[in-house]
Amino acid sequence: MTKNLFEDDGRHLPVMEHFLSIQGEGYHTGLASYFIRIGGCDVGCHWCDVKESWDPERHPLTEVDTILEHIPDHIETVIITGGEPTLYNLDYLTGKLKELKKQIHLETSGTGKVSGNFDWICLSPKKNELPIPAFYQKANELKVIVQNKTDFDFAEKQAGFVQNTGCKLYLQPEWSQRDKMTPLIIDYVEKHPQWLISLQTHKYLNIP
Repeated sequence: MTKNLFEDDGRHLPVMEHFLSIQGEGYHTGLASYFIRIGGCDVGCHWCDVKESWDPERHPLTEVDTILEHIPDHIETVIITGGEPTLYNLDYLTGKLKELKKQIHLETSGTGKVSGNFDWICLSPKKNELPIPAFYQKANELKVIVQNKTDFDFAEKQAGFVQNTGCKLYLQPEWSQRDKMTPLIIDYVEKHPQWLISLQTHKYLNIP
């Protein structure tokens, strides 16, 4: 766990990694995207598959302008993820990406502050650290990770907080429990068709 690391200018961020890959989850599954993973997290899910992103001290501050130089011109979508990217001021990063005419997506648990200019926000709330109310207003996509049966009730409660009427609702099996939970999710979605199923297809494809 870490404190809120929000800075005023956001010109330097503790970037853990940045890379070209395919979006593996949610609404934009299959879309070629450039990922910027920012270190530091205040949630700390025990099933997180990038625990090495939690401690921002492990990832030295990197100039945002340097990161931007690596984004291929032909790639339209940039996904900002973590860790928890909302711990930081994202105004400078997203402003520069807009100058490059990129579509900017945010993957967040919604626990930090609202900053930046995004075309798509995927909100993935966690039980141990709930989102701030502003993210329920902004979410284009609500993605709830299902590890056990109680997560269905949690998902419905979270969906009740969403204020964007066009928000897509997704249930995604926690990877280590996928064989057990996927059949339950299928059954649930068949009975509650407002929900869609998200799978971590990048893991099946063995890509980052």
